[in-house]
Amino acid sequence: MAETIQRVQYFYTEVSDKPGEGAKLLNMLKGEGINLLAFTGFPKGRRAQIDFIPADQAAFKAAAKKAKLKLVGPKSGFLIQGDDRVGAIAEFVSKLAEAKINVTAVNAVAAGFGRYGAILWVKPRDVKKAAQVLGASEAGQSQPQPS
Repeated sequence: MAETIQRVQYFYTEVSDKPGEGAKLLNMLKGEGINLLAFTGFPKGRRAQIDFIPADQAAFKAAAKKAKLKLVGPKSGFLIQGDDRVGAIAEFVSKLAEAKINVTAVNAVAAGFGRYGAILWVKPRDVKKAAQVLGASEAGQSQPQPS
């Protein structure tokens, strides 16, 4: 199966960098029935930044509002899913490098059963060009990419 590359919208919040803060957010979203396509968290000074890529933006924003969660976004990124193979991510970051687009961050993981997934960010000024280079579709309109 070929890769699917989607341009997605993400939101982030900052929380205290201490045990349980991420669990609290994820459990709140679980309680509201919110499905996430991707989630990542990392330290940012004395705080932590938590990024969410929701399957349903409207439901996610409603749940965040109900929980009085301060969100930044939406911002754009890319969700990549496909059959796992040696060098899968290298191909995408190489295409972007050739187009003179700097990758801000990327998180990739083997998903088991021969599959992988990744989330990739570029600077806002480069999102449109990166979407063209990667052959990305808008979220919910996945286009398989040749392997």
